[in-house]
Amino acid sequence: RFQACVYFASVFQAMSCGIHYLASVFMAVTPNFVCGFPGNVSSVLFHNSSASSIEDIWTLWTSAENYIVVQLENGEIWELDQCSRSKREASLDLAYEYEGNKSVFPCSDGFLYDDMKWKSTVVTQWDLVCDREWLAKLIQPTFMLGVLVGAVIFGDIADRLGRQRVIWFTSAGQFVFGIAVAFTFDYYSFVIVRFLLAMVSSGYLVVAFVYVTEFAGIKARTWASMHVHAFFAMGIMIVALVGFLVRTWWVYQIFLSIATLPFVLCCWMLPETPFWLLSKERYEDAQKVIDTMARWNKVSTPCKVSELCSVQQDDLASGRAGDNDTSSTKKHNILDLFCNWQIARRTITVWLIWFTGSLGYYVFSLSSVSLGGNEYLNLFLIGAVELPCYIIACLAMDKLGRRNTLIPFLILSALICVLIMFIPQDFNILIILANMAGKFSIGVAFGLIYLYTAELYPTIVRSLAVGSGSMMCRVGSVVAPFCVYLRSVWIFMPLVATVYFFQLLVGIMALLSGILTTMLPETLGKPLTNTLVEATEMGRNKKSCSEKTPPAHSVAASEKIEMFGHERVGTDK
Repeated sequence: RFQACVYFASVFQAMSCGIHYLASVFMAVTPNFVCGFPGNVSSVLFHNSSASSIEDIWTLWTSAENYIVVQLENGEIWELDQCSRSKREASLDLAYEYEGNKSVFPCSDGFLYDDMKWKSTVVTQWDLVCDREWLAKLIQPTFMLGVLVGAVIFGDIADRLGRQRVIWFTSAGQFVFGIAVAFTFDYYSFVIVRFLLAMVSSGYLVVAFVYVTEFAGIKARTWASMHVHAFFAMGIMIVALVGFLVRTWWVYQIFLSIATLPFVLCCWMLPETPFWLLSKERYEDAQKVIDTMARWNKVSTPCKVSELCSVQQDDLASGRAGDNDTSSTKKHNILDLFCNWQIARRTITVWLIWFTGSLGYYVFSLSSVSLGGNEYLNLFLIGAVELPCYIIACLAMDKLGRRNTLIPFLILSALICVLIMFIPQDFNILIILANMAGKFSIGVAFGLIYLYTAELYPTIVRSLAVGSGSMMCRVGSVVAPFCVYLRSVWIFMPLVATVYFFQLLVGIMALLSGILTTMLPETLGKPLTNTLVEATEMGRNKKSCSEKTPPAHSVAASEKIEMFGHERVGTDK
């Protein structure tokens, strides 16, 4: 009961991460637009269609190459392009085609936007078009850059100060910065606040994975960790729903931000994990958490820390007094992820999988734009399709193991990337199915790597490992949006060739990741490790990381802690 309450409270807030990660999909959309004109319009002409206002013309607009002809009340006739306007000289008749002299002017009177679908976006709010279009294209990459920074910073802070404090701060930060985004006064303040929002959102997601992993026992660890992704996907579906109902960007942002307000009001009740408390030798605090677990789970004979660690409290005190080892109080950093060849090779492989999974996810999403149809429904389905993906991943991980599930899905995604290269362009349905299959396979690997990373590293650097992995993931996320914009600056490479190039790149990286994964240890059914020595031994390498294993942090103790939270309350018979 205790673990269930803590788990669902923690993963509920993961929805807000999915919400903020995808919010810019509708918030920063660029509608149809043309250059503004100086005066009041009397008639509008678009090819063979005429109207009394530009609003009536937008339904006929088909391409950015088009232009609109307007006649003002003073008799002037203007041709309105997207980024310029031309005044016809000595023209009396309103006609679409004109071969006479024209004076070209910049869009000094602003722009006119099609507000039939979106009443207001950040693009229309601050005119992020034409020579300012690059500012709009930086909105998502800068957000992902904040996600990258937050993953490293808060992962390290969680290892130093505890998971509980980071969860408190990042939860409140998501709400505060989420609301603040809606009230920013210009583009630059908008980007800065969104950057801070990205940092706390990433920090919460990274630490939440570690938090639920350390509270869940071996039997439930797979499903508990993987379904954090399911709540993230639910956040994506919420974005689609709110985007369909609310078409003004700042109102849309406020509704998205208050979706998880209940968690912010009660997150202060979440306890610190016993694993982290034991790693910091805070045995009394760990005992209090264990006693609370016992009361909630109605265990009549709660275990003592001294029993779990197979040593009495007075022995621990005397042992620490005469021990020169400072491993428990050592300040760990990212260099500890490379303390010996075994751990370093593990880190490089894990980072490559993180990067490949993120880049692959966005490249397959780029290919899926050919689906067409309703964009809100498409986004909703993109979130919904992840749910069966994680269920299958969980079943495979529990039956086959983490490594044996990761390897075939990485190789499968590589094969699909190559297959897409040879599908003729006329076979649209086959291309769509292949893209969805590729996204599904890379999604399994992408979801699995969170849990696998948490299990591959010890308590003292677990948050740092997941955070650094997430950092590599966000490097892929930062790169991916520029792949979408490449066609507008690289005119010699068409969109199809661009997509194929990056799909081939993902395929090569996925194949390489799959091969390197064969050298990683299997973690299915094994207790979480607490020290780098234990993590190294799990890889069947007896080299030392210059760190001794305290009795209180033994593998046996870890097994007993997990057994206490689950087996003793009758969930494992």
